[in-house]
Amino acid sequence: MFSFLNIVLDHTLLLCLGLFGIVQIRSINYHANELGTNWLPSVRVLGDVRAVLNNGRRAALRSILEATPEGRQRQLALQKSTMDEQLPKVVSSYEQIISSTEERRLYDIFRAQLDNYRILERRFVALLDEGGASTAAVNALATGDSAKLFADMTETLAQLVKLNEDGGTAAAAAASAGYDRAILVFSILIAFSLFCGLTLAVVVTRSITQPLATGVSVASAVARGDLTSSFHIQGRDEPAALLQALQHMNGQLVSMVGQVRDSSESIATGAAEIAMGNADLSQRTEQQAGSLEETAASMEELSSTVKTNSDTAREANQLAARATQAAEQGGTIVGSVVETMQAIAASSNKIADITGVIDSIAFQTNILALNAAVEAARAGELGRGFAVVASEVRTLAQRSAQAAKEIKELITDSVAKVGNGSQRAGEAGRSMDDIVAQVRQVGTLISEIANASAEQSSGIGQIGEAVNHLDQVTQQNAALVEQSAAAAASLRSQSEQLNTLVAVFKLQAQATPAAPEWRSQGPARVASALLHAYHPALAAA
Repeated sequence: MFSFLNIVLDHTLLLCLGLFGIVQIRSINYHANELGTNWLPSVRVLGDVRAVLNNGRRAALRSILEATPEGRQRQLALQKSTMDEQLPKVVSSYEQIISSTEERRLYDIFRAQLDNYRILERRFVALLDEGGASTAAVNALATGDSAKLFADMTETLAQLVKLNEDGGTAAAAAASAGYDRAILVFSILIAFSLFCGLTLAVVVTRSITQPLATGVSVASAVARGDLTSSFHIQGRDEPAALLQALQHMNGQLVSMVGQVRDSSESIATGAAEIAMGNADLSQRTEQQAGSLEETAASMEELSSTVKTNSDTAREANQLAARATQAAEQGGTIVGSVVETMQAIAASSNKIADITGVIDSIAFQTNILALNAAVEAARAGELGRGFAVVASEVRTLAQRSAQAAKEIKELITDSVAKVGNGSQRAGEAGRSMDDIVAQVRQVGTLISEIANASAEQSSGIGQIGEAVNHLDQVTQQNAALVEQSAAAAASLRSQSEQLNTLVAVFKLQAQATPAAPEWRSQGPARVASALLHAYHPALAAA
C-alpha cells in the first residue's frame, strides 16, 4: 500500500514539475518571440527609416550647394530616388510589424508629418528646377518649415524607437523573471520530492523488512518440521498479505500432514484390497479371453456362410435379370403377332367388302341380261342371236353371284377365325406383360436379398474386427493386471515410507484436523481411486 502511495506521489510531483515547466517555457518563448519578431525588428526598421530620411535631406541640401546644373540635377535625382523608392519600402515594412495602440498613434503622427514634409520637399525641388528662383527663397524654404518638419519627424521617430526599446527591455525582463521563478519553483519541488521520497522510503522499508523477517522465521520453522508457529498480522498491504498467505499455508500444512498421517493405514489397506482385486480380475480376464476366442471362431464360420449366401443371391439376381430380358423379348414378339393378326383381320374385312361389290355387280348383270332377253324377244328373228348372248351373260352372272356368295362365306369364316386368333394373341400379350412384371419383382427382391447379404457380410466382418480388437484389449488388460499387482506392492512400500516422513513434522496438541474425504469413503473407494490414479485404462476396464 505504501509503495503504491509512494509511486502515486512521485508521479504527481513529476506531473506538477512538467506542467509548471511547460507553462514557464511557454512564457519565456512568448517573450523571446516578442523580442525577436516585434521589438528588435521595429528598432532596426526605424533606424532604416531615419537613415533614408537623412540621405534624402542631405541630397536636397547638397543640390543647393552645387555650382553646376549637372551636379544639381544629379543630387536631385539621388534625392528623388531615395524619397520615392527607398522610403516607401522601409515605411511599409515598419507598418506591418506595429503591435500596440500607442505605437500606432505615434506612427500616424509620423505619417502626417512625413506627408507635409514631402509637400514642402516637392515645392523645393520645383524651385530648383525653375532655375530662376532666388537663392534666398530656396534657402528659406530649405531651412524654414522644412527643417522644422524634419526635426519633428526625427523626434517622432526617436519616440517610436524609445517605445520599442522599452518594449524589448520589458520582454527581456519578463523572460528573465520567468526564468528566475522557474528556477525557484523547480528547486522547491525537487527538495520537497527528495524529502517525501526519503520519508516514504524509510516507512516502506520498515513496512517490508519487519513482515519479511517474520515470514523468514515462519519459513525456517516449517523447514525444520515445526508447524506450531503463530504470529499476529497487522495492516492490509502486500507484506501483510504475504504473512496471511504464510499463515494460511501453515494451517493447510497442519491439516494436510494430519490427514496424511491418518490416511497412511488406509493406503496400506487399499493396497491389500487392490492385490486381491487384481487376482480376481486376472481370473475373469482369462475367462473373457477364452470366450472371445470361441466368439471369433463362430464369427468366422458365420461370415463364411453369409458370404456363400451373398454369392448365391448374386447369381440368382443375374438369372432373374436374364429371365426378365427373355420375358420382355417374348412380350415384344407377342405384341408383333397381335399387330399382324389385326392387320389380317382388316384385310379380310376389305376382301369381304370387295366380294359384296362383285355380288352386286353380278346381280345388276343378271338384270341387264333379263332386259336384253326381253328386248331380243321383241325384235323377233333379228334379235335371236342377241338373245343367245344375253342368255350366256345371264348364266355367267348367276355363276359369278354363286361364286361371290361362296367366297363371302369363306371370308366371313376366315374373319371370325382371325378375330378369335387376334383375341387369343392379345390375351397372350397381356399374360406375357404380367409375367414380365412378376419377373421384374422377383429380380428386385433377389437384388435386395443380394444387397442385404453383402451388408450382412460387411457387418459381420466389422464385428469380427471388433472381436479381434476386444481380444487384444483383453490381452492388454491382463498385462495391466500384472502391472497393477506390482504397483500395489510398490504402493504398500511407499505408504510405510510416508509414515516415516510424516513423523518428522511437529503438530500442535490441540490441532484436530478433519478426516480426509477419501478416508471416510471406505477401503473399497480408496482402492478404486488409487487404481484410477495409477492405471486409468485398467480402471475403465
